[in-house]
Amino acid sequence: MRYLVDAMNVVGSRPDGWWRDRPAALRRLVHRLEAWSVAEGAEVTVVLEHPQPIDSTVITVAYAPAAAANSADEEIMRRLRAAEDPGGIVVVTSDAILAERVRAAGAGTLPAGRFRDLLDDSGRR
Repeated sequence: MRYLVDAMNVVGSRPDGWWRDRPAALRRLVHRLEAWSVAEGAEVTVVLEHPQPIDSTVITVAYAPAAAANSADEEIMRRLRAAEDPGGIVVVTSDAILAERVRAAGAGTLPAGRFRDLLDDSGRR
């Protein structure tokens, strides 16, 4: 299964102080996604609104072409429309409007909070 992850939706799904150091929160998310991807055998692309000095050899770290409101959403939709098989993709987001657009394009959705629970469960194994 392939996952397109709206980074800020997952980071913001819990009030754990992420706003005090957004770059560190995004780095933590990428590291957790790497571990989860390996454990689950999933292909993961995480989409960020602003370029960050975050690299990964395990997952794809993608950026919206221009930092603006909803820019990550538009990058997610661009990637989804370019996919050969949108039905094999799950988009992780808590944005109701984006989720509706994703489902209309033929992909599945998973709320960010539920996905974060999966990441937490995977980290406990």
